[in-house]
Amino acid sequence: MAKIIKNAIQCKLCGDIIESKYTHDFVTCSCGACSVDGGHEYHRVVFKSKDCFIDLLVEEEEE
Repeated sequence: MAKIIKNAIQCKLCGDIIESKYTHDFVTCSCGACSVDGGHEYHRVVFKSKDCFIDLLVEEEEE
């Protein structure tokens, strides 16, 4: 199982890089096209279009 190190995305429409830093930290970009949630517990992305964001998730494999 992988441990989330950084839970972030970049909106292709407005350029914002947004990061969820803790559980239930629902963060939305300034244009409202995409959001990220979950902090270091889970990775959830909400979006208007699948092509409107770049996934910047960083994970580390756990033993």
